[in-house]
Amino acid sequence: MIPYAAASEMQRALVEERRAGRVPDLLLLVEHPHVITLGVKVEAARSHLLATPEVLAARHVEVHESGRGGDITYHGPGQIVGYPIMDLRPDRCDVHRYVRDLEEVMIRTAADFGLQGGRIQGLTGAWVGADKLGAIGVRISRWITSHGFAFNVSTDLDFFNLIVPCGIPSGGVTSLARALGRLVHRDEAEASIVRHFGEVFDRNVIEGAAVGGGAGSD
Repeated sequence: MIPYAAASEMQRALVEERRAGRVPDLLLLVEHPHVITLGVKVEAARSHLLATPEVLAARHVEVHESGRGGDITYHGPGQIVGYPIMDLRPDRCDVHRYVRDLEEVMIRTAADFGLQGGRIQGLTGAWVGADKLGAIGVRISRWITSHGFAFNVSTDLDFFNLIVPCGIPSGGVTSLARALGRLVHRDEAEASIVRHFGEVFDRNVIEGAAVGGGAGSD
């Protein structure tokens, strides 16, 4: 569990470390206290914030500008947030492919739990039917990635009512726990994400605790 602002600062530092070759490709897996984040098109994203400042304060929800792509989203307990810090050079310099690969990781994870995840044409993320299970918002600077994906494991989905999730008024939101009708432990979902991340990105995954308990890949 790490505050959003601290995670953003950690990512900025690690991007520079990765650019300099002082760290390998990394996958940070974290949880955040209740926070709403706004994409790089801040005003458009802010227009999809439904809650008043008073409601946000009463529910202890922070709001942060993120500098990533995408619109508005919510992060909170019960959600696995993945921040890959990767150098896509030389053979993965394709933003569209990168986003599709992150979707594939989440779709394969859903399948491990017996759920048929998929994509919706024209939208990003991993979906179960018409409900979004995992969201994506990335930043790529000279082919070094940051930000990433948010996968709902046992998230309190009521917090998504504070926003228009990802700026899509017609879409619902779900979690593994809601879709399965049972409790799902974070460790179980995290192990699945790590395994499929290694498969999709062709990385040998080495568990580590040096950067906030995340998993590194090289």
